Amino acid sequence: MESKRTEKATLVDGSTIEYVVKDNPPKGGMKYTYFTPDKKYVVQFFNDPKNANDINIHKRLEAIVGKYNPTLSEEKGGSRGNTQLAADYFSSRFCWPKSLIKSPEFGIVCPAYPSNYFFSENSTDIEGYKDILKGKDKKSTYFTSPKLSKYLKSDELGDFRSMLSLSINLARSIRRMHQAGLAHSDLSCNNVLIDPQKGTCVVIDIDSLVVPGLYPPEVIGTSGYIAPEVLETMELPIDDPNRKLPSSYTDLHSMAVLIYEYLLKRHPLKGPKVYSTESAEKDDFLALGPKATFIENPVDKSNRPKDLTYTIKDLGPELEKLFIRAFVDGLHSPNERPTAMEWEKGLVKTWDMLSQCSNSKCTHKWFVLHDPQKPICPYCKTKIKAKEVVRLKLKSRVRGRNGQWIDAGEINCYDNMPIFKWHIYSNCFPDEKAERDLQASIHYYQGQWIFVNRGIAGMLSPSGNIVPIGQAVLLSDGSSFQASNDEKGYLIEASITRW
Repeated sequence: MESKRTEKATLVDGSTIEYVVKDNPPKGGMKYTYFTPDKKYVVQFFNDPKNANDINIHKRLEAIVGKYNPTLSEEKGGSRGNTQLAADYFSSRFCWPKSLIKSPEFGIVCPAYPSNYFFSENSTDIEGYKDILKGKDKKSTYFTSPKLSKYLKSDELGDFRSMLSLSINLARSIRRMHQAGLAHSDLSCNNVLIDPQKGTCVVIDIDSLVVPGLYPPEVIGTSGYIAPEVLETMELPIDDPNRKLPSSYTDLHSMAVLIYEYLLKRHPLKGPKVYSTESAEKDDFLALGPKATFIENPVDKSNRPKDLTYTIKDLGPELEKLFIRAFVDGLHSPNERPTAMEWEKGLVKTWDMLSQCSNSKCTHKWFVLHDPQKPICPYCKTKIKAKEVVRLKLKSRVRGRNGQWIDAGEINCYDNMPIFKWHIYSNCFPDEKAERDLQASIHYYQGQWIFVNRGIAGMLSPSGNIVPIGQAVLLSDGSSFQASNDEKGYLIEASITRW
């Protein structure tokens, strides 16, 4: 029978924390782990005493726990410019180290993963697999691999909208990390846990972050997610100027691979092309490293699978352009890769182009309706039941040019659609600082589409009159109105495509 006992660790601030010691604690590449009695936190110590005594590791972790910490406000010693609102937001999106341990030996305290990132016995209906799955981390391969996802209940898999939601969350988290000057160095299916039901994700293994110019990376990454330039030069000495080490640029490759897998359920570089017959290892090295070719490269189609029933074109123009930049322009040229902020913006714009599939049996349930002339779900080939597509075009004022407007975005309408501040004002964006109070809503009412004011001061009708809160504007083809008479308020133009 396994023995257990409770011990205390002393933190650097002098406080203590209890943890439960087991005979065979879980071990990772660098650390072994104990839980606190309430299982809210994990207490981790280093496998190798050399790492526990390495002054550079101490300094890096001090910086990560303190001045680079996005889960702490600047006022409380966290990242510069971080508000409490932002700190609270990112606390649920990172398992960020909370404190350092000075005795009985050097270690760290981290929050335990939230319970929704573990499988339960109810995650599958297949007997014999329940015990295997129960308690395992929700690594994305369980959801993106056809071989593994078939063991899960259908509701466990989420749908296209929830996968798009967690893609936004990931891009936002990596953007925040990069803004702080940090790089993860090992973004992969193992270190980003996902919950497709809720549309959320959490980034883990934060203690190995790279602080550029100060603390070099300890790991090169996980197979399938390592940037080609890192893989290609990994045999060179660590101090060779030609050796490419993990950085924010390599994060951008890994993140793009994850997003592609979330949305398309396949790897962007693993296609039918054979790069070497010498060995499987050599073929894999070339396919993911020096000879890597995007399976949807529009020019070089040598690695394109024959059975691609849906592609990046079905994700709309914003994401299609980003994937081309990531896996064609930037695949072997790191400087050409889209930033995490560009991904965040492109994903948010795509969110506003979603349409619900009319087929109740469609596994994706939602799709990007980027062409109103072709209102067909690319996944099940079902045409939407509605006889029209209503789209709102957002236009922002041209500064210094009264009465002139430029395109700022588009929204596909559906019944009971919520409208938030970022749909009303050009200076608002749905990031961690955004207020999420309902501003308006769109409804299909008595055969007509209406835009109901729920909380906008200064909303104007097409004729220029104030629309009081609780009142509505009719959305007819070609009509336009100001969402707000504030100088940052959008002009909204409605277009209706019928067939």
